[in-house]
Amino acid sequence: MPLALPRGLEWWRGRPGGADWLDRLPLLASECAEEWKLQLGAPFEPATISLVVPATLQDGSAAVLKVAFPEPESAGEPDALAAWEGRGAVRLLARDEARSALLVERCVPGTPLWAEADEERANGIAAEVLHRIWSARVADHPFRLLTDVAAGWEESIPAAWDRLGRPFERSLLDLALSSLRDLRSSQPEVVILHQDLHGGNVLAAQREPWLAIDPKPLVGERAFDAASLLRDRRAELARDPQPVRSITRRLDLLSEALELDRERMRGWGVVHALAWGLGESVLEDMVACARWLADAR
Repeated sequence: MPLALPRGLEWWRGRPGGADWLDRLPLLASECAEEWKLQLGAPFEPATISLVVPATLQDGSAAVLKVAFPEPESAGEPDALAAWEGRGAVRLLARDEARSALLVERCVPGTPLWAEADEERANGIAAEVLHRIWSARVADHPFRLLTDVAAGWEESIPAAWDRLGRPFERSLLDLALSSLRDLRSSQPEVVILHQDLHGGNVLAAQREPWLAIDPKPLVGERAFDAASLLRDRRAELARDPQPVRSITRRLDLLSEALELDRERMRGWGVVHALAWGLGESVLEDMVACARWLADAR
């Protein structure tokens, strides 16, 4: 019986090639199951980017099949997982580049770090995971460079700001652009970055207490990789009567736990929030985080 695709993936029909990909998804999953001899369960919900399905291997061990839309941002995921070799992240078990599919170990119980109510404890755990994945060697890698991606943001962020009707103050845009110019040209030692490490992408596991999933890897400086954590739990920040104070404390604690320069973290945090917050529309919560970080002196 073909897989019932999550409704959250339907937005792909509005993207070039997306409708064809969605129509082929059940067959792609079935072909992967046959190739890797998997028993598939019902897809994980909610799903908005990729088809992610629990799988059981022939030996009875638990795995996850992921089939992604072929695009540069997700293309590096299997290479990053292979480079990390299970240190702080799920292990890569198999990959199929033609189908943009990969098979990874399943985290059990798989509880996301967002379930940890104590934010400071959760951020400490996330910092430990980052230290683990940053230990991988960087040599002859296939990943995009943060330097190159940031150069693109120098053009795309102001262009989006204009196209979307200049939705926030010019001073915030100027801060992001000046930070971009300074940061991308002065990076210290580079590592393989996760780029999207937040509480939803760190899961409770057994082989290690917590493992990262779903990287969007780049190679660049460590301070950049704190950006997603700095703006994590945005719904809570939005309800906070003093969000600048809260994000300032988060910045201070994470810079200490990660042993990173606070101002470089803050600058990359502003940049990344706007780079990901300005797309076809404005993600107001992302822009708010950029503004709070700008004020986190």
